[in-house]
Amino acid sequence: MKKSTPIIFILALLLLTGCAGPKKTGMTGATGETMKNIPEWFLNTPSDPNYMIAAGTAISRDLQLAKDKAADAARMEIAKAIETKFNGLSKRFQEEVGTDENVQYLDMFTQATKAVVSQVLSGTTVEKTQIVNESGSFRAYILMQMPVGATSQALLNKIKQQEQLYTRFRATQAFDELEEETEKFEQWKEGAAPTGN
Repeated sequence: MKKSTPIIFILALLLLTGCAGPKKTGMTGATGETMKNIPEWFLNTPSDPNYMIAAGTAISRDLQLAKDKAADAARMEIAKAIETKFNGLSKRFQEEVGTDENVQYLDMFTQATKAVVSQVLSGTTVEKTQIVNESGSFRAYILMQMPVGATSQALLNKIKQQEQLYTRFRATQAFDELEEETEKFEQWKEGAAPTGN
């Protein structure tokens, strides 16, 4: 029994050393390669008061799949930004209409914002793309943007579909803010539309 104890100990030690060594070296090399190829716009996402802008990245052995996954990641970030914006509107609406007798309006507003978040992401456009080779796979970096006014317009349209909610919401400052963003978006669309003879 005493002779087998040192052998078991040595085998366990070799096993632990063998497992730990290569993982550290491989991880450091991949991280260094990845960091070297990251575009500046991914690390410092640009900002614009008229757009929601987000970056996403993904890796795959298939180029198109890498691009699709990166675009989905960027859209997810835009969706989070929209939810944050709408939560702020919802809080202001709640403060202005009260909480007890107007629970129905608040619930209707919440449902409208959730519906809008799920539908407006189709208005996103890819602003920049960068593809790099990373350890035999493709890594895609995508910069996605969506006009702020598009989300405001979609929410306003959704609220207008519910007459009681629209009547109540129109009396708030949150409505004024939403309407102002929508008007700016309409003006932007008219200016951006191609002119034809």
